[in-house]
Amino acid sequence: MTERVHVETTGRVVTVRLDHPPLNAFDTEMRHALADTAARLADSDDVHAVVLHGGSRVFAAGADIKQLAGFSFEEVLGWNRALQKAFTRFAELPMPVVAAVNGYALGGGMELALAADYRIAAPDAVFGQPEVLLGIIPGSGGTQRLARLIGPSRAKELLMTGRRVRAPEALSLGLVDRIAPDPLAAALEYAQVLAAGPRFAIQAVKEAVDHGLDSSIAAGLALERSLIAGLFATRDRDTGMASFLRDGPGKATFDRDA
Repeated sequence: MTERVHVETTGRVVTVRLDHPPLNAFDTEMRHALADTAARLADSDDVHAVVLHGGSRVFAAGADIKQLAGFSFEEVLGWNRALQKAFTRFAELPMPVVAAVNGYALGGGMELALAADYRIAAPDAVFGQPEVLLGIIPGSGGTQRLARLIGPSRAKELLMTGRRVRAPEALSLGLVDRIAPDPLAAALEYAQVLAAGPRFAIQAVKEAVDHGLDSSIAAGLALERSLIAGLFATRDRDTGMASFLRDGPGKATFDRDA
């Protein structure tokens, strides 16, 4: 898409790779590139899964501190709102998003990883929200998505101390879902499995879980009822149930253009 972000397509899976060496810092150009990329992915019927990757050495080490240090109140308010929106666009993509994390995922880098649905980390990956050590707080989802993912008390400990978490601890906390020697290969393999599945059912799962977490259980159950009823109008439902009745469970091959 731009020099800051590269997009590669393999079948129904798109890999979005950050490219702003040495640390993939989130400057204004990177922010625009991410927002534009997410907007295009959201409008594509051909993309069924997305992999977020920062490269073999680092995922992303946060914002450009030199740029931030020069901001006034008015400037940082607008800049941060725009970065929040860019990350939220990835979180709200209708297809599953898998983050493949090598090296550091700090500050905004960790916040971008948190916007994914699933995180695979290298054994030497390091996570952290060090903003408090700069006298500020995370501003692109860190206080909200981290607390929802690992619970408020654990999130507060990481946010208040700014300490770094290595991959094994991140796995034990639930911050990452899997450790793999080659996170990108593992993420692509998992994304291909998801991309081969029933597109609209997977989209409905994501919508039900994400929106249900931010509502009462009654509202979440109402959303669930609406989504399952809608899926009865899809070809994937017809394919899945016909295959089950004919061949037994787990035998369906879904129409990837459905």
